[in-house]
Amino acid sequence: MGYQNMQMQQLQHFWATQRQEIEQVTDFKNHQLPLARIKKIMKADEDVKMISAEAPVLFAKACEMFTLELTLRSWMHAEENKRRTLQRNDIAAAITRTDIFDFLVDIVPRDEVREEGVPVARAGIPPADAVPYGGMYYMAQPQAQGYGAPIPQVAQNVTGSPAYIVGRPAMHMDASMYMSQMPGVPYGAPQMWPAPAAEEQAEVPPASPSENASGS
Repeated sequence: MGYQNMQMQQLQHFWATQRQEIEQVTDFKNHQLPLARIKKIMKADEDVKMISAEAPVLFAKACEMFTLELTLRSWMHAEENKRRTLQRNDIAAAITRTDIFDFLVDIVPRDEVREEGVPVARAGIPPADAVPYGGMYYMAQPQAQGYGAPIPQVAQNVTGSPAYIVGRPAMHMDASMYMSQMPGVPYGAPQMWPAPAAEEQAEVPPASPSENASGS
């Protein structure tokens, strides 16, 4: 309860400060948000025909205060979780806790995966069923036997550098294909090819000049 009371005090101080700034403002020309953009959004409503000059000024201040309050409530949620970085979950929690922000529930959904404690996949860490290949990883997927186009897979290397495309072989390779070529020789062993036939190795030596003279 003490922490909630401190949050309420922070909100009360915030609105007291905002009210004081509004009462003391004298410059209506300089704004934190562009008036032209706000006016363009207002004209998106087909029912709006004319917009006075002071209307975008009020909208600019209202948008600024809306952003500040939502940021403050989100930061309170981050401090509750012992964090110093504002995350999307903090904004979603602030919207859920505040009734006036309920129209934003569908715009900023909560991260249900992280809330339930399910591990989220991180960049640079390959999946459990990834197959290493040359310092990279690709997902092993079943492929029908026979000829077919390769299945490219997007993979990441171990260091988390940009992904590469690693394709599967176009034809299913089976060790039995090699076994059928040389019966009795295990796959991977050096193959001994038979020597050429004796009649192919025998060659007739060229006749010498003396043998040609005697024959004539």
